[in-house]
Amino acid sequence: MTEPAPPDSPVTDQPPPELSNRRRRLVFRANHRGTHETDLLVGGFITPRIAAFSEAELDEIEELLELPDVDLAEWLTGRQPIPAEMDSGMLRRMRDAAGK
Repeated sequence: MTEPAPPDSPVTDQPPPELSNRRRRLVFRANHRGTHETDLLVGGFITPRIAAFSEAELDEIEELLELPDVDLAEWLTGRQPIPAEMDSGMLRRMRDAAGK
């Protein structure tokens, strides 16, 4: 479900072994959302990219991880449009990576 990495990208299937506590915590939260579909969509996007995200991007991810699974799944699969008040660059990147 993840998008292919550009040739010069550090994106891999697994996060690097040496991550900060914050990054490790975000990977865990992204992959243990509560619903399998959202685990795949969110975790599949965040896990291979976690080392490359800036601190500002990590802030965006933390905000997104507070959203309900049902809403995230609907928006990331394209079943529902992302509401204007929730629209963000990170959420659009996740949706685009999911192929929707």
